[in-house]
Amino acid sequence: MDKIWEEMYEAAKAVLNARKISDYVTCGEVAAAVLSGSGKIYTGVCIDTCSTLGICAERNAVFNMITNGEHEIKRVLAILPDGSSGAPCGACRELMVQLMPGRYHDIEIMMDYKAGKTITLGEITPEWWIK
Repeated sequence: MDKIWEEMYEAAKAVLNARKISDYVTCGEVAAAVLSGSGKIYTGVCIDTCSTLGICAERNAVFNMITNGEHEIKRVLAILPDGSSGAPCGACRELMVQLMPGRYHDIEIMMDYKAGKTITLGEITPEWWIK
């Protein structure tokens, strides 16, 4: 495991904080960290609503990156409530593909932090409508 993945894990873990905001909104059950092209780490948490207006932690982290003037993703890591990690959902993959058409294939995804298992977005999204 390299130091950058460790830094990303710790950054995501720092914002992992499940809580109820209202009778209709919860957040923080999943946290994510995105490594930008400049090497900066951006974080985000999931926000769940009763009317599907929520957002995944990965997209929230990507939007944080975009808000701060960047648009290139190198790595993505998400932490689930039990501390494990896994693949981004289809909506998150779609955003990354559209954000980096022609270059999304090389985005590294942490699949299993404890085992150090990574995969590329191209490997888990091989036949997308955008090449």
